[in-house]
Amino acid sequence: MLPSKSSQCVGIIIAATLFLWGCNESDSPATSATGGMQMPPPEVLVEVVKPRHLVVKTTLPGRVQALRTAEVRARVEGIIQERLFTEGSEVEAKQLLFQIDPATLQADLDAAEAQLARAEADLTQATLKQKRFANLLNKKAVSQQQYDEAFAIAKQAEADVASAKAAVARASIDLQYASVRAPITGRIGRALVTEGALVGKSEATHLATIEQLDPLYVNFTQSSNALLRLRQGNAGRDLAVQDPKVSVLLEDGSSYPHPGKLLFSEMTVDPGTGEILLRAQLPNPDRLLLPGMFVRVSLDQAEYKQALTVSQKALIRSNQGDMVMSVLADGKVVPLPVKTDRAQGDRWIIRSGLQGGEQIIIEGLQKAKPGATVKAIVADTDAEGE
Repeated sequence: MLPSKSSQCVGIIIAATLFLWGCNESDSPATSATGGMQMPPPEVLVEVVKPRHLVVKTTLPGRVQALRTAEVRARVEGIIQERLFTEGSEVEAKQLLFQIDPATLQADLDAAEAQLARAEADLTQATLKQKRFANLLNKKAVSQQQYDEAFAIAKQAEADVASAKAAVARASIDLQYASVRAPITGRIGRALVTEGALVGKSEATHLATIEQLDPLYVNFTQSSNALLRLRQGNAGRDLAVQDPKVSVLLEDGSSYPHPGKLLFSEMTVDPGTGEILLRAQLPNPDRLLLPGMFVRVSLDQAEYKQALTVSQKALIRSNQGDMVMSVLADGKVVPLPVKTDRAQGDRWIIRSGLQGGEQIIIEGLQKAKPGATVKAIVADTDAEGE
């Protein structure tokens, strides 16, 4: 008896269902021995610990100071006739800045020169008289007392000439001081007096201030303990920087383009705080830095030849101490206790606990419990911390 059409359709549907189920079963994840689904291990991002050369930097607040500061003062009395510079400009040493009325000073010099001429004439007369008396004394024509008096008058005349010469020199110097010149090269500030002002009356009137701005100093402080590490190193683990470089961050956060050097010879201890007062010298060709400006100083603190570092994200801190999570070759997660030295940027320098070559988890720590199996994806950190 031939099967009916309805029974044929049912058979076809059953066969198709069995086929689709078989296909789904072959494409599904592997099942466990008990028939449950086995999830793939979670992925974590790791970095490989590698020794690297590292220079540790410290950032400290500082203030800019001019290399040299000179107050221009009137050294003689007189009236200011003329100001010969532009306020805020650069001036050279010996450049003429102010002219004081020289008339009175020139008269004083003329009087001193006249007094010198008179003293020299008296000396000539006294010298000739002393020579004549010497000849007469040999002939017994004058007494010894008369000769001694002539000799004393000649010596007094010599002293009068020397005094007159000193008066001429002093008057000449005062006349030169009427032309007030720059004592140093630098930038001059505003004029503190105007034309027509009387200066030098019973005091050396302050006329202007010149500051040498290239190079200049940056003064800052650091604790004595940190400075000892800077100069002596740390028990062989790091090395003192032989020629520490100094870089500066400006008030707006931008980097100053010219590096400087640390002046160890300028170190002193503040008796009030016990901190070390440090000084760095920087070039300032563009006059970008000005005295009194606040800056941040970045100083080379120590140099590591073979530093082992980890990302700050990898460090786990607890009451039991610091640790990192390491992924073994078989994917197992194991905790490694470590001791840190100091932070540098976004990384910790490891003092002990790592040997190099470990895979340290930096992302996905919430998935990596001790003893768990994970899939490690290695991040490229070669460029960091160099």
